[in-house]
Amino acid sequence: MSELHHDPLWPRAGDWPAPTPGERADVAIVGVPTWSTSITPGGCHTTPAAVRDALRRYSVETGLTIVDAGDLVDPDSSLADATAAVAALDARLVIALGGDNAAAVPVALGRGTGALVTVDAHHDLRDGVSNGSPVRQVLEHGIPGRRIAQLGIEPLANSAAYRARADEAGITVVERSALLTTPLGDAMTAALDAVAADGTAIHVDLDVDVCDRAVAPACPASVPGGISALELRAAARAAGAHPGVVSIDLTEVDATLDTPDGRTVRLVALCVLEAIRGFATR
Repeated sequence: MSELHHDPLWPRAGDWPAPTPGERADVAIVGVPTWSTSITPGGCHTTPAAVRDALRRYSVETGLTIVDAGDLVDPDSSLADATAAVAALDARLVIALGGDNAAAVPVALGRGTGALVTVDAHHDLRDGVSNGSPVRQVLEHGIPGRRIAQLGIEPLANSAAYRARADEAGITVVERSALLTTPLGDAMTAALDAVAADGTAIHVDLDVDVCDRAVAPACPASVPGGISALELRAAARAAGAHPGVVSIDLTEVDATLDTPDGRTVRLVALCVLEAIRGFATR
């Protein structure tokens, strides 16, 4: 990115320090650059660095202790190792920069979550291990379907078989069309309240391909008619604000496919900051 104008009265976001051993942070940023099992191979592993670069275009001032733990090394090679690396992060909220949607699994497991809310165009209930299977994987690791909600599902980008899997598992499904009358921020809060129980920790998966292709061209699977950039930002802020949420991921962006203006990567950066702003209201 070209050198930005320096203004001492406008501190830039990003460039947060590394964690200090023995000190708990409010928010920890971590890159989880999964990509090698993607159904549509590409450059998702380049996205965490691109998002960090884009963060410097914006500002967030909250008084929170924010750290950047860097990137996990080859998180596709071992789910156990990636999960352990996330578990070692000492922070009240972890925000993971993907990578493809495979990143959701080690983050959700590493944070010890018992509930999941996704904002995604897809059910992600495929067989095998890929960016199309994280919801099925967390089900198999013990998160019950009644503690999973999916917002923004696009019926024409899924199959009847996978919808049947979601229904059989007891997953709450809110289709894209329902969000035309219910603001996504409100739907997110309602979903989080519904899956939370007895202090259950919640992971939120923000799959950016839920967005309209015009605002998320770097998402290989984004479709025309998806949600707006502002809606995704509202969802991120609502997730950050909810007391049950311990981790959030932002996934399915391939920075190598973005437009020259970097609109998709910039949207991810803004969602990071919205989540932090939401957390500051707790």
